[in-house]
Amino acid sequence: MDETGPIIEVRIQERIADIPKAEWDACAGPDNPFTSYDFLSALEESGSVDVEEGWLPRHVAAYAPDGQLAAVAPLYLKGHSQGEYVFDHGWAQAWERAGGDYYPKLVCAAPFTPATGRRLLVRPEVDQEQYEAALISAMLQLVDNSGVSSLHINFLTKGEWDRTAEYGLIQRTGQQYHWENQGYQAFDDFLAQLSSRKRKNIRKEREAVAAQGVKMHILTGDDLKEEHWDAFYAFYRSTTDKKWGMDYLKRPFFSLLGERMADRVALVMAEYDDQWVAGALNLIGEDTLYGRNWGCLAHFKNLHFEACYYQAIDFAIERGLKRVEAGAQGQHKIQRGYLPVETYSAHFIADPNFRAAVADFVRRERRAVGEEIEFLADFSPFRKSE
Repeated sequence: MDETGPIIEVRIQERIADIPKAEWDACAGPDNPFTSYDFLSALEESGSVDVEEGWLPRHVAAYAPDGQLAAVAPLYLKGHSQGEYVFDHGWAQAWERAGGDYYPKLVCAAPFTPATGRRLLVRPEVDQEQYEAALISAMLQLVDNSGVSSLHINFLTKGEWDRTAEYGLIQRTGQQYHWENQGYQAFDDFLAQLSSRKRKNIRKEREAVAAQGVKMHILTGDDLKEEHWDAFYAFYRSTTDKKWGMDYLKRPFFSLLGERMADRVALVMAEYDDQWVAGALNLIGEDTLYGRNWGCLAHFKNLHFEACYYQAIDFAIERGLKRVEAGAQGQHKIQRGYLPVETYSAHFIADPNFRAAVADFVRRERRAVGEEIEFLADFSPFRKSE
């Protein structure tokens, strides 16, 4: 790829199983569970990611001259825009109204996961810039060779996003709500930083859950059993059914998650009258707790807030984690200590005229996102500094 450097061989792998686990994880590192071999292979093996679901793996693997795997990128050929959380349905409709075919497209992402993390997975001991360039160049070449409409790299880190401008990618921003651990030793330490009214409201919400007779549990490691996954899958299906969503994650996925990643799972389960009634799935990163899926079978006042937000804060404080990412959307999170932050994606549109139109839209959208984050910050529940 780089005429002044060593020759880098790049291969497109149609299954993650074609890459040894140890080599993939040496590139992915320990920081983000969603780009680990175990997570991505569980998606493929369970049928949650396959051609029938509209996610066809096309992982990019770059090899050093000595034959060692030096970098990888989780890449998928997609026939729709579901399960991405970076919304481009409007782009698809506009292009198709103009007579083009927006699908298929290429997406570099952790499927079904709106969590920030490295997408260009380079071994730490090799030249980062050189191998990032090899991965991006290979993806752009694949766009050209396969005739797809576009390439999308979703929820990449700020550093990766900054560097994508060098390759002509359109830089898009989005918005999420994250909780930051300011060295708290207990939940009350966090509450002490809030305004009196917000502090009282959170205490009332937590007390209301207990008053209804609901007991909360956080299960991880060996405490996770198949009965918990059976119950949680029912909660998950309940949520997708209520929201007319797609049950992307198949039941075997959760068993594989428990077999391979139990120590990286924090499963919040709510018990009522000796029955499991609700749950929230979190994955544990090196310094972050990532909230993913939630569901319930009966209505309990404030249980969603307790299971998804307050239990996550408790766990993060106990483990000394720096933050909680509670997933996409939801301004109601602000009043519970989750403040707005930018997220990042990068896009290449093959057609130059359509690319110019999308770039113009994204420039205006980026300004709007920044203004909204600045506006929402004024609603922070934290006490104002003197």
